[in-house]
Amino acid sequence: MLEDSTIHSIADELAAAERDRNTVPLLTARHPEMTVEDSYAVQNVWKERGIAAGRRLVGHKIGLTSKVMQQATGITEPDYGVIFDDMVFETGSVIPFDAYSNVRIEVELAFVLGESLTGPDCTLYDVLDATKYVVPALEILSSRIEMAGRTIVDTISDNAAMGGMVVGGRPVAVDAVDLRWVSALLYRNETIEESGVAAAVLNHPASGVAWLANKLAAHGTTLEAGEIVLAGSFTRPMWVERGDTVHADYGTLGAITCRFA
Repeated sequence: MLEDSTIHSIADELAAAERDRNTVPLLTARHPEMTVEDSYAVQNVWKERGIAAGRRLVGHKIGLTSKVMQQATGITEPDYGVIFDDMVFETGSVIPFDAYSNVRIEVELAFVLGESLTGPDCTLYDVLDATKYVVPALEILSSRIEMAGRTIVDTISDNAAMGGMVVGGRPVAVDAVDLRWVSALLYRNETIEESGVAAAVLNHPASGVAWLANKLAAHGTTLEAGEIVLAGSFTRPMWVERGDTVHADYGTLGAITCRFA
């Protein structure tokens, strides 16, 4: 385990990188002894500082839940990060490109909880019972740590590369559609770049939420009623540049559109 002073120093680095829109060298190259628990400790310091500064916690994201995402990053286990209120955009938004670093888009489903979820024995069925509705969402990835050679430790410390999210389409009850077969087509500037189906997320997107509830329990945290949970991407991340328009077509669940300016 790293010393508390080192954990706070890393959190300082990442906060400065977020503020200045740049990247820092790999943490694991400089702290080879760093563990997953150390990285969640760094993330927690960053989270608590955000709350102290007036940001409001509205949910969590789950990352690296699908094989396609694990292959894209070279990381073979899921992770999680936190979502603040100022990270959430509505469909149709013009999003400031300069607010992020290494900007990419992922296609996901967001679960909005009507009841709390507590591990360590949370199941997929508990998640379905607790979910108020599911809605299409895009995640905006922003990496504050250099990309090449990242490990799970680097990614977790960086709040699982969470930059923001865009919500749109049609909210649905969990029993209104077969969530495993929700699919999406992802376009950049009117050209289709990616497509996928939600079952790619651990065979059912609700499985990711159950994993998160159980993982948070080990850290003394519960998923609360009203929280948004991004369940994980079922496409590879798509790079975007300034001026790009992004459109995701979820079929009967509607669509999301945004532009980066």
